[in-house]
Order: sequence, then C-alpha cells, then structure tokens
Amino acid sequence: MADKPKVLIVIGDAAEVLDTMYPYYRLIEAGFMPLIAAPEKRKYEMVMHEVKPGWTITKEWEGYTIDADLSFQEIEPDEYAGILFSGGRAPEYIRYDEDLVRITKYFFAENKPIASVCHGVEIPAYADCVRGRRMATVSKCKFDLEVCGGIFVDQPCVIDGNLVSGRTYHDNGHYVGAWIDLLQKSVSTD
Repeated sequence: MADKPKVLIVIGDAAEVLDTMYPYYRLIEAGFMPLIAAPEKRKYEMVMHEVKPGWTITKEWEGYTIDADLSFQEIEPDEYAGILFSGGRAPEYIRYDEDLVRITKYFFAENKPIASVCHGVEIPAYADCVRGRRMATVSKCKFDLEVCGGIFVDQPCVIDGNLVSGRTYHDNGHYVGAWIDLLQKSVSTD
C-alpha cells in the first residue's frame, strides 16, 4: 500500500463515524491510501449524529474508535494527493490548530482535491480559504461559511473547482464519488 497515493482525512475527538469511515473505505477501493490526521497520534472516539424526529438539536451517540496515523504537526502536505475535512463536533475545536491551518491553506493554494462534509467547513472557513467559494454544509454551519465569505448551497454535492462538499453523511453517496474522481484525475496527470 506504500506506493499508493496518500490522502488525508482530518479528524479529532467526536468526529462523525460515517463522515469519516465511508470516505476512508471508498478511498481504499479506489486505490488510494487514506491516512487519519489529528491533533495527536492516538486513539480517537468518534460519534454518531442525528436529528431525531421531534428534536430541534442533534442527538449524539458514541461510535467506533479510530487511531490517528499522524499528527498535524508532522504532516508535509506536498506528500498527499488530497484532503477531506470530516464532520462531527471535532472541527469546531481543531480548527484553531496552527499546523492544521497551514495544511489547509496549502491544499487550497495548490488546487489539490479537497472534500468537506457537515461541520468540516469550519476548518477551511477559519483558515480563510472559503471566500467566494460555493459549498454545501449542514444548515447550522451556514453562518460559519457565509461570515467567512463563502456561498452556501443546499445540495447533496457541490463542486467548485477542486473543492467538493456535502451537507451531512446522508450525502456520502453523492459527493464522495465526485471527490474521488478529482483525485484520480489529479494523480493521473502527475
């Protein structure tokens, strides 16, 4: 697997299970090597999120655990074909990490394939990378996107150049394939 193009999946404590695992396994199927990137190299508890009927807020359950392959600090972004910002509550907290901001700015500046789902938008928004960009996100993060200059689009897959986004894990079957297509085109031209 070492000779396969590497792709980062950004998580932290309380990353959403399906936002993380669905793209992880799809990347493997497509011939990529997904690597879990987090603030520290350790085990992380993921969560499951759903707005239950009759609820006005998101209910959260504990999900699977996952080991981070590397910390943000040790990432040399030019070694990776693309990046995905997973959702859940993690982005709200990890977006302030200086190394994550550095990595995020690199992928946008280099026009490499980027995916974002749900609360994942909070990372490129904080890194000042969404100005003028069209993105899908969960409706409660519309403000985060728009206050940072982005354009909210309420669709299951929004493609804006190298940036592919979905609203929640319910959109996995729509946006992940489009992002993987961009990754495959990108590595075939390298």
